[in-house]
Amino acid sequence: MMQTIYILFFFAFSLLDAALLHAQSPARDTVVPAKGDIKGQLKEIKERKNAAHTDSANTEPQKSTLDSTKFSRYGDLLNDDPDYTKRSAIWKPAVQVVTENVILNLLDRFVLKLQFAQTDFSTWDRTLHAGFPWNSGWEWDQDRFGNNFFSHPMMGSFYFSAARTNGYNFWQSAPIVFAGSYMWKIFGENGKPEREDLINTTVDGVLLGEVLYRLSSNILDDRTVGPERVLREVLAGLINPVRGVNRLFDGKCFRRVNKEIYQKEPVNIALFAGIHSINNQSNALLSGHTDEMLNVQIDYGNPFELRSRKPFDFFKFRAELNFGVGRKVVDNITGYGVLLAKNLQFGKLGVLVGGFQHYDYYDTKSFELSTIAFGPGVLTKLPLSKTSDLYVNLHLGIVPFGGSSVGPLCFWKCGPRN
Repeated sequence: MMQTIYILFFFAFSLLDAALLHAQSPARDTVVPAKGDIKGQLKEIKERKNAAHTDSANTEPQKSTLDSTKFSRYGDLLNDDPDYTKRSAIWKPAVQVVTENVILNLLDRFVLKLQFAQTDFSTWDRTLHAGFPWNSGWEWDQDRFGNNFFSHPMMGSFYFSAARTNGYNFWQSAPIVFAGSYMWKIFGENGKPEREDLINTTVDGVLLGEVLYRLSSNILDDRTVGPERVLREVLAGLINPVRGVNRLFDGKCFRRVNKEIYQKEPVNIALFAGIHSINNQSNALLSGHTDEMLNVQIDYGNPFELRSRKPFDFFKFRAELNFGVGRKVVDNITGYGVLLAKNLQFGKLGVLVGGFQHYDYYDTKSFELSTIAFGPGVLTKLPLSKTSDLYVNLHLGIVPFGGSSVGPLCFWKCGPRN
């Protein structure tokens, strides 16, 4: 069920109508003599101007100069407006994380009838005495691959969003993910807590949570009203369900403001569709089952804009959906986002140097592989002509943790397996 919700994310955002993202056209502020009723027109213009300087959030927007310290080269904010995204007390995201875990446990226990969710005081006493994750009270499990490396990060993104959508920044939200995952391992399940679940939920949950926060911000526009506003709120809620719920209960989905309040970056989305066939044992061409594939590629942010950098101001991800193979709908997701970086300019050569977080997930019919990686990277752009540029990217991904269905990963030479 959770995988289905996130599959909708790719379609909802990718197929978003371009008209939804159009610039706001200012209302006319001049009198049209041909229409007559000059006093009536002046009154209407005055009412529009008064409305333009007030909003339902009761915050008078400050005047600002369009400069590189507050706005990107595209005129978008470099940071969320702090007047509208104030940080809440820590108890609020904490209560949300507890609520998320309670709801998940109840669904697993009473709806899905899963044995591991049958918890009580005796199971809590046992898991509480399991010690730290590196102690013998914890284990490495052999659960289904997609559950460990995809579903757990999705749940981690919910924990992350509980803090991120309550005004906490990227680094402040990350510990909330670890706390939520640790709580689930101790109180949400009745078996030995598993180390890899804690790792995947925390590390990849932070990555996925920030990506979904950024994409939902690009859709939201609190200046809009009517059907357009409803459509924006629904699509943003599909992409980031926790944010959608928070906006509903906080009243943010109903407020109207007269300026942009969320950081936005240019987004490029490419869609590819086709078929995928794996030969059977005979190895004859097209002898295996043929499936329909949909590939979605998302590039967020301009890595060569000269500016200060925050985590995930720039990221690239690709997802491939496979229809016709049962539960393995998400065939693969690969990509990376910047954690810290600096822009440099050498003549016409634009350079981004920084540290990146990588996520690689393959859940195919042939093999299963997932890695968590961190490392340095260099991106360069050299204009060759008015219509062409040369891009060269170099990354070094150090993999501290990963999983595979085919045994140990061998980077040089492996002996025969027993």
